[in-house]
This record gives sequence, structure tokens and C-alpha cells, in this order.
Amino acid sequence: MLLKKQTVWLLTMLSLVVVLTVYYTTSPEQTNEFAATEDAAKENTAKENTAKEEAATENAKGEQAAEDGSSVSTIASDEVFEEMRLQLDEQRSKEEEQLTETMSEAKTAEEKSAAQDKIEELQKLSDNEKMMETLIKAENYDDVLVRAVDGKVNVTVKAGELSAEAANDIVQLVRENLNQPNAFVAVKIDPK
Repeated sequence: MLLKKQTVWLLTMLSLVVVLTVYYTTSPEQTNEFAATEDAAKENTAKENTAKEEAATENAKGEQAAEDGSSVSTIASDEVFEEMRLQLDEQRSKEEEQLTETMSEAKTAEEKSAAQDKIEELQKLSDNEKMMETLIKAENYDDVLVRAVDGKVNVTVKAGELSAEAANDIVQLVRENLNQPNAFVAVKIDPK
């Protein structure tokens, strides 16, 4: 159980590093000197500090927006995305716990193997969703939520508007990166 929490924590931190890396590489304020002179250890430390500063800045913006009466819907939308991610993570965590119990109670090697395969499949699915969110966000969207359920991939994009061409690009991106050219992908827009 402790090992699983450590694994989830590690994957969360790695996801954060990936998201911040994409952010810095697509940021218009980036200078080539910064990217060229920083080694990997310094870069990770800087990213963690920047993430903390961004969180503090976002909190300050949220408080100011609430005082001004503007952007309240944006904050609520961000919270909805986060809540949906947390619910999905919680559901998968419970499912992994049940599978872990099944592995410990299993009498045959086949039952243990099947439970282990299902756990690995859930982890791979979660990693793929996070990767897709990062790739789609890199296309200049404010926020993206990717949920793969029962062979279907639901993508919710936070944007002012989404053209049919942009939605098609997202569908193709998801299909290419999941190596499933015929996967059912639904793209939905969540207005800013």
C-alpha cells in the first residue's frame, strides 16, 4: 500500500516536470541562454520553485478576480477540471487497491498475473491520459481534460471557441499517440 502511494507520488512529480518542461519550451519569454546553460538538476529545482510561485500567483489572481467580480467562471471551470481529475484518480486508485487485494488472495498464478496485468493497464492508461493532456495543452489551450473509459477517449478543451479543424487535429493527435488509428475520440469544448 505504501509502495503504491509512493509510485503515485513519483508519477505525479514526473508529470509536473513534463508539464513545466512543455510550458518553458513553448513560453514566448524563454531565452536560448537559459535553456542552454542550465543543467538538468538546476532546471528541475527552478521548475519546482516556479510551480510554487505560479500557484501563489494564481491564488492571488483568483482572490483579486473574486473581489473584482471578473474571471470567476474561469476559476470555477479550473476547479471543475481538477475535481474531475481527482475523481478519476480516486476511482482508479480504489480499483488498484481491489486488484492488489485480489493478487494477495489469489490462489493461482494465473489470477495473480491477470490482476497484475490489469493494474499495469490502469497505470498505463493514466500515464497516457496525462501525456495527451500535456501534448494538447502545448497546442495553446488553457486546460485540457482527457479521460479514456471503455475504449473511448473523451477530450474536454477549455477555449473560447474550437473550430472543426482544431477538433480534428486533436482527434488525430490522440489517435497517433495512443497508436489506435480507429479509436473513438470525442472532443468537447468548455468555454473560458
